[in-house]
Order: sequence, then structure tokens, then C-alpha cells
Amino acid sequence: MRFEGTSNYVATDDLKVAVNAAAMLRRPLLVKGEPGTGKTVLAEEIAKALNAPLITWHIKSSTKAQQGLYEYDAVARLRDGQLGEERVHDIRNYIKKGKLWEAFTAPELPVLLIDEIDKADIEFPNDLLQELDRMAFDVYETGERIAAVDRPIVVITSNNEKELPDAFLRRCFFHYIKFPERDTMQAIIDVHFPGIQKILISRALDIFYQVRDVPGLKKKPSTSELLDWLKLLLAEDMPLDVLQNADSKNAIPPLHGALLKNEQDIMLFERLAFMARRPGAN
Repeated sequence: MRFEGTSNYVATDDLKVAVNAAAMLRRPLLVKGEPGTGKTVLAEEIAKALNAPLITWHIKSSTKAQQGLYEYDAVARLRDGQLGEERVHDIRNYIKKGKLWEAFTAPELPVLLIDEIDKADIEFPNDLLQELDRMAFDVYETGERIAAVDRPIVVITSNNEKELPDAFLRRCFFHYIKFPERDTMQAIIDVHFPGIQKILISRALDIFYQVRDVPGLKKKPSTSELLDWLKLLLAEDMPLDVLQNADSKNAIPPLHGALLKNEQDIMLFERLAFMARRPGAN
């Protein structure tokens, strides 16, 4: 059971090593990297490659670790008791299974994605330490112990919004997805746009990496934003000479809304373009 990438996902050699090492150790794979570098999609593609079900737990700022195990609705049970409902006699009717419960009891070995763990409270990772380590937890209301027969493959993503505690990091296999170099990006584009003109890709990549290299840029465009930009260029049938005449160091790129996502960066490019048009500018 090895991950070698898929037809829809270009995985670098070091990423393949990380996925397979985590799978062999059955340690959670903690994946960090810039937003838009394919961290979430990685879990989806691992599930496809291994023909395994995918269970996704999207983390929000309000998410609590207990929600991943189960939630007991005492209010609903009290209301049903007042109404004389028969179901009130079985407490299991008021327990909602969480994503870890689903993963631990899945009939097939699943891939569990805990997406953007750094969005939650700082104590969130610590609250999951024991459950992820033992792959088991207790349901106190029923006295049950929910334990995984086989440890699921766990992928945890982080955008580095918060530092994760050392005790949590010790239990993970870590991999940082570097921003793709030009050759890797070319391979990614070939997957998404087979048959696209090579000269169009070449010039678009020139502009894209020039944009990313502009000093003072608040948010550098990501891989997913490059793919959106290319899709727009093709949909608008953008003439190649528009790209060939563009210079991202002194002019804003065509359809720049796909690449630049805040007003500060747009104003930065507008200032660069103005300065380039001034008499005596090189």
C-alpha cells in the first residue's frame, strides 16, 4: 500500500516519501505549506490512490476537540422526557458521532483529514493527543470504549496561523510542501490543461513568478490561483501578444484579479506601472 501520486495530483519525491512513511508508521501526517499548495487535495488523492474512504473534518475557530469524538445532546433528551417520548429511555439516541468515531469504526480502512488544525483554539491539538495516540476514546454516558481495529491514515493540514505544541508534533510525521519550482509547476499545469500551448504556459509562468518575486507583495499568488488565471486566459482567448508585451515588474498583469487578492498589492503594481511610465524610467 504505497502512494505514488495520481493522474490528477503531481507529487514530488519527498512528498511521496513522507506519505508512505506516515502510512507505514501509522502516525498522523502533518502537512504545512503556503495556502493553495494542495494540502487538502493531498488527502483526497491519497484516498483515491489507496481506494480508501475519505472522512473530512474541517476545523473552524469555534471547533472543539470533543466534537471530533462525539456530542451528547442533553437538552434534546430533557425536552423529549418532558414530552413523554419513548426514545428518551435510550441515551444513545442523543449521542452524535464525531469524525474520529466514524474513522475508528469505519468498515474499511479510511483516510481521515483534519483540515486546518491551526484555525482552532491553541488547546485543540493538546485535547486530541491521547485519542490520536491510542486511537481510542471512552463514551462516558454509555460506558463504551470506541477503539480503532486498524489505525486509520490521518492527514492533518496547517497554514501556520498558530504554533502547534511540541507534544502534538512529537506524535506526527511532518512534511512541509515547498512552493513548486518551475518544472514541477509545468507538470501540474500539464495535468490540468493537457494540450495547452507551450509558449502560452512559458510566458504565463514568467509573469506568475515575476509577480511572486515583487518586493513588498502582501499575498503571493498560489498554485490554485495560477490555475484559475490560466483558465481565464483560455476562456477569454487572450491574445498571446498581450502576455508577451506584459512586464509584471512595471505593469499590472491582464485579468489580475485571479492573482492579486487585496487592494494593497494592486496599488503596489499600479505604482510600479506609473513609475515605469515616467520620463527617464528604464
